Amino acid sequence: MKNRQYRISELATLVGLSRTALLYYEKKGLIKGKRQANGYRVYSEQDAQRLQLILKLQAGGLTLDECQACLSSKIDRALLLQRLQQLDDEIAQKQRSRQLLAALLGEGDLKAWHQSVDEVAPDAHLQWLIAQGFTEKEALRVKWLSKDMNEHEQYMADFMRIFETLDRWGPGSEHDTLAALAKVPHAPQRLLEIGCGKGLATTLLAAHTQAQITAVDNEQSALDRLSQRAEQAGIIERIQAVAASMTELPFEDASFDLIWAEGCAYIMGVTNAFAQWRRLLQDDGVLVLSDLVWLTDTPSDAAKGFWQKDYPDMTTVSQRTAQAKAAGYSVLDSFALSDTAWQNYAGPLAKRVAQLKPEMADSAALTEIETELNIYRDHLGEFGYQIFVLQKSPSV
Repeated sequence: MKNRQYRISELATLVGLSRTALLYYEKKGLIKGKRQANGYRVYSEQDAQRLQLILKLQAGGLTLDECQACLSSKIDRALLLQRLQQLDDEIAQKQRSRQLLAALLGEGDLKAWHQSVDEVAPDAHLQWLIAQGFTEKEALRVKWLSKDMNEHEQYMADFMRIFETLDRWGPGSEHDTLAALAKVPHAPQRLLEIGCGKGLATTLLAAHTQAQITAVDNEQSALDRLSQRAEQAGIIERIQAVAASMTELPFEDASFDLIWAEGCAYIMGVTNAFAQWRRLLQDDGVLVLSDLVWLTDTPSDAAKGFWQKDYPDMTTVSQRTAQAKAAGYSVLDSFALSDTAWQNYAGPLAKRVAQLKPEMADSAALTEIETELNIYRDHLGEFGYQIFVLQKSPSV
């Protein structure tokens, strides 16, 4: 066996390399063929074993040149450590790739992935979700509520069950709504309320103005409750309920002299709302908008960590003010939502969570709402809702 000789085709078959590769190895001096009188090249058993050894070294991640160096001198441990680290990095990346593919197939948690995509490409993320078969309404809810398209159906079923008996789906109070209305410098005639929910603010605005009100929400059950409330209050003739997305409002330019949006603009992005809703206002029309903001420059780690995950676009009052001015508004007033507004929301919600917890202990929706309530309890004051009363500036 030691004296066996191989033709190049035989050696290629033995070691699993091409004829071209063997010629390249020979050119580098790794094997040494001998040409016979008949013109054929032959290789020794030593060449064959040398090639087998090289292939084993290459399986460890070494380059051909590094393998050649190892054959002629002592192994370079620093080189091996470097290659080991590279291999570990590649394995970790492959594992992350596998986890993502498994999660996309419904075998893992997609929340962190959705969050990371939304931070760098929010619009593309939304369109991708729609391409996966979600309606725009469902896609927005994946982004802001369930945060996992594979768990979305169960999450939303639990979420709607929790909130179905509650009138408030966010902080608010009659006092704060009327305080903002008092800052509007004209008596509104045509009012658009975006994200009206079940109509608490709608009916209050109707009672304190003579405006014709168009109330928009994408949740039909909320609009049904609004219509019921308006009927009971005897103001149904002044309220038109419209089921529509806030990102594609079906109204002509300059249709309204007042737009009202409490706690909902974050869904499409506040800066997008500033830009897209401006066209709907008449000259000198007013936009009243509330948004969650930081009230301190040094929030606690718990509050910061929670809101970076749930509302990464959250910023300060001064930054939102600057964004409003840049979008073509002057700021008539700005003030923080009252503690009463938070209690009106958090108090009934906490009772509802306690009521349902024994039978929904494994619900992701209930767990996240409970976490949010704890953040309110422990850190409210580091953050809060700010109401902005903005007037459309003349076009330049």
